[in-house]
Amino acid sequence: MSKIRIGIVGYGNIGRGVEAAIRLNEDCELAGVFTRRDPATVKITTEGGKVYRISELAEHKDDIDVCIICGGSATDLPKQTPELVKMFHVIDSFDTHAKIPEHFANVDAAAKESGHVGIISVGWDPGMFSLNRLYGNAILPKGKDYTFWGRGVSQGHSDAIRRVAGVVDARQYTVPVESAVEAVRNGENPELTTRQKHTRECYVVAEEGADLARIEAEIKNMPNYFADYDTTVTFISQEELDKNHKGIPHGGFVIRSGETENGNKHIIEYRLKLDSNPEFTSSVLVAYARAAKRLAKEGVSGCKTVFDIAPAYLSPKSGEELRAQLL
Repeated sequence: MSKIRIGIVGYGNIGRGVEAAIRLNEDCELAGVFTRRDPATVKITTEGGKVYRISELAEHKDDIDVCIICGGSATDLPKQTPELVKMFHVIDSFDTHAKIPEHFANVDAAAKESGHVGIISVGWDPGMFSLNRLYGNAILPKGKDYTFWGRGVSQGHSDAIRRVAGVVDARQYTVPVESAVEAVRNGENPELTTRQKHTRECYVVAEEGADLARIEAEIKNMPNYFADYDTTVTFISQEELDKNHKGIPHGGFVIRSGETENGNKHIIEYRLKLDSNPEFTSSVLVAYARAAKRLAKEGVSGCKTVFDIAPAYLSPKSGEELRAQLL
């Protein structure tokens, strides 16, 4: 069977993770990395791999089976995914939950017009966590959903801290409140506020002579980021940050707590514990690239989410192998 030729659009943390994931999947190969930077300045890790300007994508229509778009959800993906699906089958990791319906509609219209497949919001949340919320709701219709994130680095919140005047660098960890997690696991079905579910830990490198009290107050009172949480701010040196906080771990839990007719209680829990958020997300993206190629071979077009993809389409194994080995 011919290999799935994957084009990587964007070469940040996710793009590098996709490149690494391709090497672990024998049925996939790198067709090229496409970047807004000068290709001469971008060093990739695939022997013989090529780097091109993103403006050259159209010239490689016949060389790529699936494009994995590795830009950000704020400004890149809302524009890039609907545009690129006009030329390619595409996968993205759009993760602004409230805007997914709008993004879906835009990609769906362009994909159906061009006859391509676009799979959006692929990753672990949205993505794997979404699937487990769906399974829980379908199996236990009488019940409640709980999602806890962490302990892990929030890249968006870390960036927000770095925008505070006097801050040189920062890492922010989202941490589930253990008592809240245990109450859910015990089947108590608590009503939990934002503050009761998670705390936030901030490790901050400040400029020499900066007003630390002001920086701490500005962080803790930042709307939409920290104001609704119990937040701790710890000032450390750049050396300590680089030594102890250089990774991007993450994870969390999806829990469905429900009852069946006779009052019997049931808990469904799915957990992820990730050393590298971007590398795991990238691994999910590559699995869904396999699904996109298979759907396209069947003549499918339009936008899809993880809800629409049969699990067997993600695996390189045949149906016979899956039934014998995993069922």
